[in-house]
Amino acid sequence: MHSLKLNAGWAHQFSTSFSKEPCMVPWIRARSPKPDPPTEIPRKTKYISHESAIKLIKREKDPRRLLSIFNMVTNQRGFSHNHSTYAVTLHQLARLKEFEHVDLVLHQMTYETCKFHESIFLDLMTHFSKSSLHNRVVEMFNAIQPIVREKPSLKAVSTCLNLLVDSNQVDLARSFLVHTKRTLDLHPNTCILNILVKHHCKNGNIESAFEVVKEMKLSDVSYPNLITYSTLMEGLCETGRLQEAINLFEEMVSKDKIVPDALTYNILINGFCRSGKVDRAIKIIDFMKKNGCDPNIFNYSTLMNGFCKEGNLQEAKRVFNEIKGVGLHLDKVGYTTFINCLCRSGEIDEAIRVLKEMEEKDCKGDHITFNIILVGLCRYDRTYEALEMLERLPYEGVYLDKSSYRIVLNSLCKLGYLQKATELVGVMASRGFLPHFATSNELLVHLCEAGTVVDAAMVLVVLAQMGFNPEPRVWSRLVEVICRERRLLSTFELVDVLTKGTTDGGNREGFRTMTSESSI
Repeated sequence: MHSLKLNAGWAHQFSTSFSKEPCMVPWIRARSPKPDPPTEIPRKTKYISHESAIKLIKREKDPRRLLSIFNMVTNQRGFSHNHSTYAVTLHQLARLKEFEHVDLVLHQMTYETCKFHESIFLDLMTHFSKSSLHNRVVEMFNAIQPIVREKPSLKAVSTCLNLLVDSNQVDLARSFLVHTKRTLDLHPNTCILNILVKHHCKNGNIESAFEVVKEMKLSDVSYPNLITYSTLMEGLCETGRLQEAINLFEEMVSKDKIVPDALTYNILINGFCRSGKVDRAIKIIDFMKKNGCDPNIFNYSTLMNGFCKEGNLQEAKRVFNEIKGVGLHLDKVGYTTFINCLCRSGEIDEAIRVLKEMEEKDCKGDHITFNIILVGLCRYDRTYEALEMLERLPYEGVYLDKSSYRIVLNSLCKLGYLQKATELVGVMASRGFLPHFATSNELLVHLCEAGTVVDAAMVLVVLAQMGFNPEPRVWSRLVEVICRERRLLSTFELVDVLTKGTTDGGNREGFRTMTSESSI
């Protein structure tokens, strides 16, 4: 095992052209102006196996300590790094975005005699793609043959191409394919061409996708499969060409004898539901059952969502009950969709019952789920229940966002429950949530009209501390009411709060003056 030393002047990056000069040694060392801290690893007297080294490296989150472990085990008599130790080291460094050190390790691999597998480079391709280093993705592909000492497989080609296409690097993907075919004599298979079909469909260029499929049918190596047809059908459905999608489905089944799966059926179900043709989606479900393909939870959820969007609560309930009847379990999104349908139809109690059922099945709702319930309660004159839920849920470990509080505050203001609204503003401020701008202005106006000047001043100070500035009409109204009650000093303090900023001292003093019971 050769070891590697990182000198201060060594700054060249890893590339696909490798030096054939023998390696001159030592350690892979992370650059640092300070000495490395002591590493908590087993004593040198205890032999560290490959398996133990892998576990130590996997646990390490500090790149310097990680490389220290990698180097330390090398000093053991009879120990040589293998594919697995290199793979886990590169994975961890790439995950930490230590790409300079990734290059160092790759450079060291060129001098190793152990057998490497291309999976190392497929993993690195993914990390470089996530970091938008698309040229490095291609570099990793080109590094396979020099280090693995074998031609890249078609899987490597498809992985690289898919990452480039998903990142919309069309020109780079095209040049990559041309280069691969010319230099490696690798001919695209079905998997590779499916990526091109997906790319064209994703960009709405269905005709180009069909041209690719036409070429695929000329070779047994690249003949279209279920994924090819499913991708085309999804592209057709996305562009509203539903009948063409059905025709293609029939061609796939009758001519190519390809058996559709639940995912393929779901493309058609979703297409009809999104187009408002839920009756056709039901026929797809029935066709599935008759042909021995049991609908899965995604098929049922898509159908139920279609009925919910139509406002057809009875059919949505039927599908919901059928899901439970066949022993399937809805996820959070499915439950939330059904709860929303119930709330829109005014069945708030049933929605709350379904929410409890959801929790009993260990499927926890999120802030979106609870906001739907809050909107339903407020819409159907049950604002006090919404307020009680708003106060209770945080203590039960439920995260609520600013929309949750705004929903209830808006309802309190519309109904004229000013005292409760004022209290809720205080709660929101304590939790870092600023009320909606329009609602804040309306609350201040209502408080002024109700003659509760102290509450209005208090609310304004609290809101001002969070960066709120009232509309001119609201400011004018508030000053008018305070002046009418001969609280002139309060008016001056209020002006100071709004014009000189919201320093803590100024706010506290202004608040004490404005809420004082004494008239000036």
